[in-house]
Amino acid sequence: MARLLADLTPLRSSPAFRRLWWGLGISNIGTQLTAVAVGLQVYALTSSTLAVGVLGLCALVPLVVLGLYGGALVDAFDRRKVALAASSALLVVTAAIAAQAWLDVGSVGLLYVLVGLQSAASAVNNPARTAIIPRLVPREQLPAALAVQTLAWNVALTGGPLLGAALVAWHSFEAAYTLDVVLFGASLYALWRLPDLPPERADGEPTGRRVVGLASVLEGLRYLGTRPNLRMTFLLDLSAMILAMPRVLFPAVGVLVLGGGETTTGYLTAAIAIGAVLAGVLSGGLVHLRRQGAVIVAAILGFAASVTGFGVLLLVVGEHRPQSTIVWALVVAVALLALAGAADSISSIFRQTVLQAATPDSMRGRLQGVFIVVVAGGPRLGDLVVGSLASRFGEGAAAVIGGVTCAAVVLLLSATLGRRLLRYDAADPQP
Repeated sequence: MARLLADLTPLRSSPAFRRLWWGLGISNIGTQLTAVAVGLQVYALTSSTLAVGVLGLCALVPLVVLGLYGGALVDAFDRRKVALAASSALLVVTAAIAAQAWLDVGSVGLLYVLVGLQSAASAVNNPARTAIIPRLVPREQLPAALAVQTLAWNVALTGGPLLGAALVAWHSFEAAYTLDVVLFGASLYALWRLPDLPPERADGEPTGRRVVGLASVLEGLRYLGTRPNLRMTFLLDLSAMILAMPRVLFPAVGVLVLGGGETTTGYLTAAIAIGAVLAGVLSGGLVHLRRQGAVIVAAILGFAASVTGFGVLLLVVGEHRPQSTIVWALVVAVALLALAGAADSISSIFRQTVLQAATPDSMRGRLQGVFIVVVAGGPRLGDLVVGSLASRFGEGAAAVIGGVTCAAVVLLLSATLGRRLLRYDAADPQP
């Protein structure tokens, strides 16, 4: 049983990584806490779901626009200093969000601006923090390090919103935001204790300070375009997120199919996160596998199969307006979505491992920027695609079509452009 549990070797062997893991894990809880509290505050001020939805747009646009540039900054300057600067900016913005609540400003426009600034700082902070990890642990420990890092993130993603909603309900928005400011101190402490981490230069590259501009960003994109294994990891993830991410279906499923309304929607949403957490807890038997490309493909096919099964279940139950929750169907739905969350988590761990291990240090920041853009933008596009299918064919059919199409695209990519990724060997990481 111990061999199945998450491999904690990186936490034991690297004090710097251990501090970073604890610090980021604690601060991520605060970040998720604020994300749900801001949504609740906007709704309290406007009574408009559309106004809450605009928050997502305010967060997405800066993250996508600045994600690539943030990665270029990470490759040009000391990563510890870049992360400290970006984290300090995030702390200032978070304090401003708390201040507007304490001062009872009541301005939705101000909240939109602050969320946009928060997202812009994150576009620099996230690539910097992730690009630091390969410098703190040996390459053979990288899968285990990323597994426990992903586990901490999923725990924050599960517990942070629950804590935020509880604080708002039991006390106030001010209390929720202030707690986030306090928790953010853990991240700054962990980054402050790191050694200096200047980027390693590629052969023949000048060692002086670089000018970071469009040319640097394009250099990273050209590099990605000529590296088939790295490129394939992004294409596979986009296939899953755009074609088969089912979260946009959950509100309608709760009302029209399974019953239970908002409560059922909450169960379905939590199921994906719980599955991801369980995959992290039981990742010990996976992190030592060498055929990591094949694991990525298998995990995404498992994700597609789980979503397809979820859709079949909805079709079997039938679209009607039940007077009460269909308990057996809800249990099966939660189990299938938990499997989907576990598969997605496994795919994420190994996609990040391939990206970190096979990318030279001089390019790591820029490719992490691309990773942030894909992770942020893919599910949003998926909401549009799957939502459109649901409006035309119904929720069950949309999940089935999305899951089957995702599996077909993944198999096609694997048989054509992805053959090298299927042969990828962690002992000899090639981009």
